[in-house]
Amino acid sequence: MKAEWRGETIAHSDDTVVVEGNHYFPRESLADEFFEESTQTTSCPWKGTASYLDVVVGDDRNAGAAWYYPDPKSAAANIEGRVAFWRGVTVSEG
Repeated sequence: MKAEWRGETIAHSDDTVVVEGNHYFPRESLADEFFEESTQTTSCPWKGTASYLDVVVGDDRNAGAAWYYPDPKSAAANIEGRVAFWRGVTVSEG
């Protein structure tokens, strides 16, 4: 699977975990130069507290377009150390 935004491949992995229709990529599969930490967080009753990353390509910023659970609840242990995408990031086979 690969994740793309603004013509750049920002993540690529053959080892994703699908939860609620979202592919969670291993953190080490992300191209670090395209990510910046965000202060945004949200809470999920069964996964825990999500933290967000901004996706940055050139002068374009997609705020909070990637999320992860730094300390997921036990029901979501399979996504620990993994990152998912939304807000216009395209995830496809490749």
